[in-house]
Amino acid sequence: MARTPTDNLIEEVKLIIAEVAECKPKEIGLDTNFYKDLGIDSIKAVEILVAIEKKFSVSIRDEQIGEITTVRQIANLATRLLAKTKRRKYGSSKK
Repeated sequence: MARTPTDNLIEEVKLIIAEVAECKPKEIGLDTNFYKDLGIDSIKAVEILVAIEKKFSVSIRDEQIGEITTVRQIANLATRLLAKTKRRKYGSSKK
């Protein structure tokens, strides 16, 4: 089966998390909880989100940081932010 852009984004997110958490990407599932499953503290969580911002050229609001605890949540947020950035860049009227 062909990989989708979302699949690629999820894999990129897993690689970032694995690097920060010092684990293998295959150990990370969509619903892996950073805090409970990977033992990530708040400082490392911020490190992950900053890496996501840099990788995908998006901006995550500070108040969102505490709400994001899984790969699925980061992938969904990154997808929404990327779509928003593209709409701004290309002038789409969708919001």
